[in-house]
Amino acid sequence: MEAIGKFIEYLRFEKRYSKHTLSAYENDLRQLACYLNETYEVKELREIVAPFVRSWLVKLMDEGIDPRSVNRKITTLKSFYKYALKNAWVDASPMGKISSPKVAKRLPVYVEAEKLNLLLDHISFDDDFNGRRDHLIIEMFFGTGMRLSELIGLEIKDVDLRNGQLKVTGKRNKQRIIPLFPALTEQISKYMECRTTISNLNDSLFVLENGKKLYPMFVQRLVKENLSKVSTLKKRSPHVLRHSFATEMLNNGADLNAIKDILGHANLSATQVYTHNSIEKLKEAYKDAHPRA
Repeated sequence: MEAIGKFIEYLRFEKRYSKHTLSAYENDLRQLACYLNETYEVKELREIVAPFVRSWLVKLMDEGIDPRSVNRKITTLKSFYKYALKNAWVDASPMGKISSPKVAKRLPVYVEAEKLNLLLDHISFDDDFNGRRDHLIIEMFFGTGMRLSELIGLEIKDVDLRNGQLKVTGKRNKQRIIPLFPALTEQISKYMECRTTISNLNDSLFVLENGKKLYPMFVQRLVKENLSKVSTLKKRSPHVLRHSFATEMLNNGADLNAIKDILGHANLSATQVYTHNSIEKLKEAYKDAHPRA
């Protein structure tokens, strides 16, 4: 359908969605279009009705697709039809009659501060460029709560060592300032000195040994290998370190709105999920300490 291409272009240039999000939206829409064509011989947008869409979603659930993934596809379709209505491609949206499947709440997975302190303070990293960079990457994730894409996107100009802060570009190109604690500021300074010894440098703060910009798989592998030294968690990713940052901040009394601003969340509800971890920790402490628990 030509409409899909126009919608994706709108998201790319008007909404400034990331490449990952654009790819997910386009895949969702083309999967539906393929299903409707094969099952109902539907090729025109105006021919799509709620029962057709619902049958596709049921098929996905029957195939064992996670409800969270199904809900994301529903979000994609709702966004698409909102745009389609705006452009008068359809007279009505079939999504008004579509219900989202229930999803069990899943608490954020995080690594305890004690284990991360062990990794960062007592497990040695090589005393060369790669070692200092790798150590700083782990420290940055845990010390700032930034996303993988945000860390890779950092440039030298975003670092303000004098004021101890970073300018981070998040989702939809929204920028925010993240404060740095003194020890992290000093570590960045030392890394930047070491960085000057690398040839063919670009503007990126974090680079490979050949001067090229880091790529996601490299950072994911680096984080996984290092977290494996102190944690047996099945999931050991940069996002786990983001969760660790938020959970420890909350456990140590940080204001929820402050955490929201540092993480770059659009609304407070996205940040409130971390309160569940704090409540669970409180329950465990109560159970261990109270004589009648």
